[in-house]
Amino acid sequence: MKKRVLLKISGESLAKDGKEGGGIDPDAVFDVAKKIKDIYDLGIETSVVIGGGNIFRWRRVRESGMERVPADTIGMISTVINGVALQDALERLEAPTRLMSSIEMPKVCEPYIIRRAIRHLEKGRIVIFAGGTGGPFFTTDSAAAIRASEIKADLIIKASNVDGVYDSDPNKNPKAKKFDEITFKEAIEKNLLVMDITAFTICRENKIPIIVVNFSDKDSIKKAILGEKVGTLVR
Repeated sequence: MKKRVLLKISGESLAKDGKEGGGIDPDAVFDVAKKIKDIYDLGIETSVVIGGGNIFRWRRVRESGMERVPADTIGMISTVINGVALQDALERLEAPTRLMSSIEMPKVCEPYIIRRAIRHLEKGRIVIFAGGTGGPFFTTDSAAAIRASEIKADLIIKASNVDGVYDSDPNKNPKAKKFDEITFKEAIEKNLLVMDITAFTICRENKIPIIVVNFSDKDSIKKAILGEKVGTLVR
């Protein structure tokens, strides 16, 4: 069983029916919080990187001419909004939680400092990493890989809407082939977009395995942490 785990979840998981641009649904947030609490209750040092696609995503507005830098800034701030909602739900479940952001908002959350984040984990607090990387042109997948490397996580769990990594989109191709295990090199060469290439490269360099699971399966994350075969292992 892993000691320190980073869970990467999409912003859409906090929206009703998992819709992009669907905003924040309190029931969905609470369901996500319960799944995170399940990890925490195993005695795992638990951290989370949350996306912002339920609030804003650049690809939905780029045809309007909006520049990438301000769009990414809005996206990073969206992850802080999601982090506040998730922290509230976790603390209602009596799970001590700290929200840290790479974009400083001292009245809302703590600034991200590596040593402080590690200390929170050691003291048994769930840590939510918001604000992405703090700079444009990086996805929250890359932010997850960077934060996992900085806190020396044993594992990244990528909670997806599919049950692993496929050679094509299984929602569009019924003959898509699922990989039970794949190397970072293969994932990059095959351009498997379950995470971006930057995230794969960072994890490969720092020897952090990734398990891709279906977030809607309530036991998949727990099984991954306990070492059971589930989803796709990328290493």
